Amino acid sequence: MPPALLLKHPEEPAPARPVTLPRRRTPVLALPEARWAAASLLLFLLALPLDLTSAPDWVVGPLYALAYVSGGWEPAWAGLGALREKTLDVDLLMIVAALGAASIGQVRDGALLIVIFATSGALEALATARTQDSVRGLLDLAPATATRLRVEGGEESVPTEALAVGDTVLIRPGERIGADGRVLDGASEVDQATITGEPLPVAKQADDEVFAGTLNGTGALRVRVGRDASETVIARIVAMVAEASESKAPTQLFIEKVEQRYSIGMVLATLAVFAVPLAFGAELSAALLRAMTFMIVASPCAVVLATMPPLLSALANAGRHGVLVKSAVVMERLGQADAAALDKTGTLTEGTPRVTDIRPLPDAGLTEDELLALAAAAEYPSEHPLARAVVDAARARGLDLPEAREFTSTPGTGVTAVVEGRTLAVGTPARLLDPSGSAGDLSGTDADADADTTASTFTARLEDDGRTAVLVQRDGVTVGVLGIADRLRPGAATAVARLAALTGTAPALLTGDNPRAAARLAEEVGITNVRAGLLPQDKVAAVRERESAGHRVLVIGDGVNDAPALAAAHTGVAMGRAGSDLALETADMIVVRDELAAVPTTLALSRAARRLVVQNLVIAGVFISGLVIWDLVGHLPLPLGVLGHEGSTVIVGLNGLRLLRDKAWTHAGREGTAHAA
Repeated sequence: MPPALLLKHPEEPAPARPVTLPRRRTPVLALPEARWAAASLLLFLLALPLDLTSAPDWVVGPLYALAYVSGGWEPAWAGLGALREKTLDVDLLMIVAALGAASIGQVRDGALLIVIFATSGALEALATARTQDSVRGLLDLAPATATRLRVEGGEESVPTEALAVGDTVLIRPGERIGADGRVLDGASEVDQATITGEPLPVAKQADDEVFAGTLNGTGALRVRVGRDASETVIARIVAMVAEASESKAPTQLFIEKVEQRYSIGMVLATLAVFAVPLAFGAELSAALLRAMTFMIVASPCAVVLATMPPLLSALANAGRHGVLVKSAVVMERLGQADAAALDKTGTLTEGTPRVTDIRPLPDAGLTEDELLALAAAAEYPSEHPLARAVVDAARARGLDLPEAREFTSTPGTGVTAVVEGRTLAVGTPARLLDPSGSAGDLSGTDADADADTTASTFTARLEDDGRTAVLVQRDGVTVGVLGIADRLRPGAATAVARLAALTGTAPALLTGDNPRAAARLAEEVGITNVRAGLLPQDKVAAVRERESAGHRVLVIGDGVNDAPALAAAHTGVAMGRAGSDLALETADMIVVRDELAAVPTTLALSRAARRLVVQNLVIAGVFISGLVIWDLVGHLPLPLGVLGHEGSTVIVGLNGLRLLRDKAWTHAGREGTAHAA
């Protein structure tokens, strides 16, 4: 007997990997916003210790002044530009507040405000640049050149953008396809997860459609170009992501919805508090002090802190539990979602095919372990995802594999090998059960015909259950069928039920996979709204259809093909481990540990933050109203005004920090659970 094989691939690839885009990272300091913010921060850090140690004003003053200028000139210029458009921009208001603080001796506080404001702008610019980098990198999925076949014979290498509709290109094994088109001849398997999200390579033969940017398998294909390079599916994904990112209305924090009117009112009131006493003969210094006191107590610091600490606390708490929410704006927006849509492969499932069924035929005389061992021995040299699934299943059972000789692989059909002196064929039932197929003579005895009939029955049942069937033949006689499927993520059904409870509407399944597999999985997780066989533009259309009906849609996905829908959605969520670079950059929120249950928990945490924001706004409003009335009606001493202003700021800040506690995450994790049970 041939020696048994150790179950180990010498260079076995990881069972599942995201599509990684070529890295085109804009350096942080290449952004002017980042350079000015860094300069402002550095100058502030130089001035602060000198200020705290009572250094001379002529040393500290210029450093603070430079910090003001470097961090504040851009927002000040933008604010003045907005003024020309008759709009009072929050940028200008913050600069005025900082200068007002400096005018009454609070130079350090004003400089700190400038530094925080400049840093926030730099982070926003960096996030925008990173998204644009990934969109540009997506174009590199398509190869730069293609092999075009000449009409008069021979071949030539040309840039892919030079391909014209009707050209014929040769796609060799392992190459990326350079154009959308149809196969003229040849057979292979094509990994088109970048376009459709399907977990397994798809068999391609004459007249099948292929897409630019997808990866050819072991066979050679001749493809007739069907679309111009600017109109390929991959190019349209780029356009859709860019368009959706730019056209998505800029979402503002709750307080920013009223800041325009409040800002105008505060500026006018401050001017009035200064000018009216002067008109009645008050001293300039007294009028200025009263106006500055009014500006301090009426300034929206407590109102701003009413919003930010709850959202930032929720953001930090989610981060500790493996959820990256990209900004406080996103955290606030997340709680508004009232509908959810999920991708299938890599989102509801793990994105890795696994053997789920082992069915030896009754007359084959094989146990499940023996059938699996034979199939794994034949598949061992192959790098096809289905082959790896079979070998992994044998490894999990601790089986020893006999040695395989004379291994061959036929694209679109399967593999053949000689194992223990007998010819094994493992592959697609549609080909192996076809008398014209390449694996064995299937036109023999009645027993062989009965075996094929039984195998066809097993295959139909497996495929009805959403499995991929793999046939095993020995010397041309079918001996068993294996079922392979992507495994559902733990807790997926519970997460779907919680999303339904929290949003108030049933989630939808949007997938590029086949309808039968999608329907089966949807039934397992409790989803009734299923849309399968979707290309990226179809997913975007489905999201916009729901949003046009008045819903704020939360989309959860992982692949390049999901990125346009993530960008178009009210809030996009990407699975961190399985997610492609483009999906991770486009999404508003990333589930780092791929725990689907964290999505509804973060949604509930966002809603808790929004409730705290309302509480804080009430507290801040009471303090500001009281201090303003005191200053206008009576005489509010400046120190007392500062104390009241800062006190209200501290109170709302501490109230918002309650969401930092682990108890807040635990409580959010229970919301919607009763409906899911």
